[in-house]
Amino acid sequence: QVQLVESGGGLVQVGGSLRLSCVSSARAFSAYTMAWFRQAPGKEREFVAGISWSEPTYYDDSVKGRFTISRDNTKKMVDLQMNSLKFEDTAVYYCAARLGSAVHWGKDEYALWGQGTQVTVSS
Repeated sequence: QVQLVESGGGLVQVGGSLRLSCVSSARAFSAYTMAWFRQAPGKEREFVAGISWSEPTYYDDSVKGRFTISRDNTKKMVDLQMNSLKFEDTAVYYCAARLGSAVHWGKDEYALWGQGTQVTVSS
């Protein structure tokens, strides 16, 4: 069973930065498209950023220019660097994985999920 383990969440002030990391136990990590989703209280889980094995990256418009997704296939890790954080970025952030090279925006396309890490942006 492939596991995804996130780390790096926490409390940060508006305008600050955080870096989330996700480590995978998958043998063939490079065969997976990786993504970050987030879920705020009372809201649906939404796509934040995705990166395929060949490393094209995709972002939701709400984070474009502020967040950067990257992956290290040797370390089996995917990171999300979050800069210029806003109140509305407050959510539980989830790492997700799907076999294949296509980045999908829909959460149902991802079979593997981490446990989530809380990001809280305050004044």
